Order: sequence, then structure tokens, then C-alpha cells
Amino acid sequence: MVEVEDPKNFHLKSLEGADERLVLCKADLTDLKAVRTAIDGCHGVFHTASPVTDDPEEMVEPAVNGARNVVKAAAEAGVRRVVFTSSIGAVYMDPNRGSDVVVDESCWSDLDFCKNTKNWYCYGKAVAERAAWETAEEKGVDLVVVNPVLVLGPLLQPTVNASIVHVLKYLTGSAKTYANSIQAYVDVRDVALAHVLVFETPSASGRYICAESVLHRGDVVDILVKLFPEYPIPTKCSDEVNPRKKPYKFSNQKLKDLGLDFIPIKQSLYDTVKCLQEKGHLSIPTQSGPQ
Repeated sequence: MVEVEDPKNFHLKSLEGADERLVLCKADLTDLKAVRTAIDGCHGVFHTASPVTDDPEEMVEPAVNGARNVVKAAAEAGVRRVVFTSSIGAVYMDPNRGSDVVVDESCWSDLDFCKNTKNWYCYGKAVAERAAWETAEEKGVDLVVVNPVLVLGPLLQPTVNASIVHVLKYLTGSAKTYANSIQAYVDVRDVALAHVLVFETPSASGRYICAESVLHRGDVVDILVKLFPEYPIPTKCSDEVNPRKKPYKFSNQKLKDLGLDFIPIKQSLYDTVKCLQEKGHLSIPTQSGPQ
């Protein structure tokens, strides 16, 4: 096994205990042999890698084949448990779900709806998760799935990811209005802990929705304005004609039952912005006049 030295992963080397316990290996998820080599000797596997794109060719086949290969390799290696990172995108995309229906682990996205709306990310996550379940049953692998929503919170890496751009655009002035839409949020530290809990808890099984709250974009900017009034945060909705979209109901009780106490999104947003400032992605406006 050859350890990889890639600058984009250097931040991982600074983690506590990394010198003694962290080995970084390159593995093409579409190559079963490469995946098998990477996990040889492990008693647990966390499959978090996935394409993030709405290009069907780049999203669907790699996600599905990668999921199958990880589970197959885990079976060959005698891994105790595989934790698969899916997405809320595999759960809630269903136009026929009533407004009073609680979104929980029994829900699955409507694949035809995803295809018709060209939401290839959600389609890919749904079919990849189904492929993981099918392969796990076929190979006798103990599989547990975490379904996170949009992830906020402090960054480990030096670059900004797509989830954080969702917040950053409201602080830089690039977004002059906010959309009439809703989004579910969770803190990255809770996502990490959820993976640990479902791996280490013997009784953990099935799927686990990892979400703290569902908010309208207007609620998000209201929180940001109160926390950081010095930034040009938009206060106007881009859609003043249609009724304000209402958050859907969801259940995160399964993770709470494992002992996860979710970080409030207000705290997560605060920590996100502070991290962006510290890493130089967001300038701190100079204050003028009396404070």
C-alpha cells in the first residue's frame, strides 16, 4: 500500500494523533481491487466519498459502482461494519408527500421525479444507497447509513466547499436577495459524531437522518443579520409574489436515541462565519463611528 502525499490533504496531517494513526491511500472507487487493498486489515469502513454534480454521467454510475465496490471489498476483508454516507437527497424528494407527513428514515426520494426535474445529485444518492443496501444483503455485510442534510460549521480544509458558499454569498454582498425556499441544516461536528455513534453502537441499524432544523432562507439571513450586522446581508426575498415556502417536518429521533445532542444552527452559523474570517475567506469590516 502506497501512502499518498497530496497538498489538498495536508490539513489532515495536523489532526491530533495523525502522525501515529493516519495513513492516506489513493483508491479509485470504481476499481474493486484498489478499494480492497485500501481497506485490508480494517474492522470498520466509512464510505463518505461521492461525486457532487448534476451531470448524470459523472454522478450516477460512479456513485453506484463505488458503493457496490466498497461493500464487496468490505465483505472480502471481513469488515465488522460499513457506515455509508448517503444524503437527505435520497429521502425527501417526493412531490406526493403531504405537508403534514413527517420525513423519517422510512421515506425514499421518487426516482422518476428526480429524473424529470434533472436533479441527478439526489437521483444518484438514492440509487447509490439502494445499491449499497442490495449488495450488503447479498454479501452479508452489516451496513448502517447516515443521511445528512446541508452541512455547516467550521472547516478543517483551507478551501471553501459548496455548502459553505451557501452562507458566504449572503455575507460578501454577492447575493442581493434571498430565495423563497427552504433548506435543512446540520453542523459538521454532529455529522462526524453521528458516524462514530452508528459505528460504535452495536444495536445501531438501518438509516439515520442527520438534521438539526429546516429553515426558510429568510430565517437564515435573519440569524446572520443579528449575529453579524456589519455585513451586507440581504433582507429582501427574490420572490414577493408567491406565498412563503413552509419547512417540512422531519424526525431525527433515531440519532437522539443514540445520544446525539444536536448543535443549534444559530451556533453553527456563528462558528461558520468565525471560521471563514480566521481562514481569510471573509474580511472583517472596519467599524466606524460610535459602537
